[in-house]
Amino acid sequence: MPAPTPYNEMHAAEGGVRNHYQAFDKWLASTSTEWLAQKRAEADMLFHRVGITFAVYGEDAGSERLIPFDVVPRIIPADEWRKLAAGLKQRVRALNAFTEDIYHDQNILKAGHIPAEQVLQNSQYRPEMQGVDVPNGIYAHIAGVDIVRAGAGEFYVLEDNLRVPSGVSYMLEDRRMMMRLFPELFAHYPIAPVEHYPDLLLDNLRSVPPAGVNDPTVVVLTPGSYNSAYFEHAFLAQQMGVELVEGQDLFVNDGFVYMRTTRGPKRVDVIYRRIDDDFLDPLAFRPDSMLGVPGLLSAYRAGHVTIANAIGTGVADDKSIYPYVPDMIRFYLSEEPLLNNVPTYMLRKEEDLKYTLAHLHELVVKEVHGAGGYGMLIGPSASKEQIATFRERIIAEPAKYIAQPTLALSACPTFVESGIAPRHIDLRPFVLSGKEVTLVPGGLTRVALREGSLVVNSSQGGGTKDTWVLER
Repeated sequence: MPAPTPYNEMHAAEGGVRNHYQAFDKWLASTSTEWLAQKRAEADMLFHRVGITFAVYGEDAGSERLIPFDVVPRIIPADEWRKLAAGLKQRVRALNAFTEDIYHDQNILKAGHIPAEQVLQNSQYRPEMQGVDVPNGIYAHIAGVDIVRAGAGEFYVLEDNLRVPSGVSYMLEDRRMMMRLFPELFAHYPIAPVEHYPDLLLDNLRSVPPAGVNDPTVVVLTPGSYNSAYFEHAFLAQQMGVELVEGQDLFVNDGFVYMRTTRGPKRVDVIYRRIDDDFLDPLAFRPDSMLGVPGLLSAYRAGHVTIANAIGTGVADDKSIYPYVPDMIRFYLSEEPLLNNVPTYMLRKEEDLKYTLAHLHELVVKEVHGAGGYGMLIGPSASKEQIATFRERIIAEPAKYIAQPTLALSACPTFVESGIAPRHIDLRPFVLSGKEVTLVPGGLTRVALREGSLVVNSSQGGGTKDTWVLER
């Protein structure tokens, strides 16, 4: 059976250009490929100069490269964005309610909507957080929700990223680059701004201080310059006007967190951490961690510091919990989900396992704790040897995997070596939770630059595009 034709963001099935792309299509038709190539080379040079690089794990030590930037934007009409934004806010509200519940009364588990062992025996569940009250009940202050479009153009949530979601700096820098390279386009298109994201992020972080703190000191905690997303850590700290710190710059005294400064210790109230739970506090988690702050968990449990995102949030974005998010929305919000999940097989279930093993060549199989495009099998493009190897892994530990149908991800015109050609894309909007749930219009559009590839991750050779949400 032939693969379904993917939804094209710019061109309708009958061949015409979609309304929201028509002005851009006219501009593109009057633009030579040589000039576009020149602009792309200019963008690469500028990104190199600014230091917008991505460290790649598994390659030579210290290896860094640019994330390829595409000069053709992804355009989303205003009415489409309103529906998408409403669904994203709804989903993040439910995920926050779920996380608060499982660390307190566990009502959703008692009601039988999610098997208790799926949560309480999950490696991302942190018993140390049981009974800990966090400011405003917010656990996922920053969520990156991966959205794909498939079928006739329906949006689906592919996964939720609630631990230390990355990529927002590329969203901001892609917009800056497009405005610099093609200012004439912004004069003719009503494109919603995104550059206020750092201000919005800071407002959200300052809105959830520990009790009794009216003017909180906020810092960004980074594992250091060897981290793949270090550029983003430094960029966001600079844009927000707050200190970028490493674990060695902080210490705990008498239950409070302090930052070492040239003027002496300064109390820290809100930590936007970009370090995984395991490495945050060597006294509580991994004793060999050199990245964290000894005693941080005790200060957090005492209510003397806010950590964003909260310790233990990872259980809510684990791929084994993902299938239950629609149930969370119904349980906590008494609403029907506005955004659909991708149909998912949970291989710990005998019937799902049996079906998956019989259809591995058709499905995408993912490790429940995997990330970055690693630990997965894309059946239609895998070799017989790869499928056989993965089959053995699944049979050995079926609970470690989920499976999903291979979606025909939507395609967007992209400037590649052969000229303008369609390439598969996804979208990661960034949803912020403080006194209210907010997001800037747009997100990071990632593009699979290899023809036919469905893997958009930067670590797997994907690139990025500017995302234009139209204001009318």
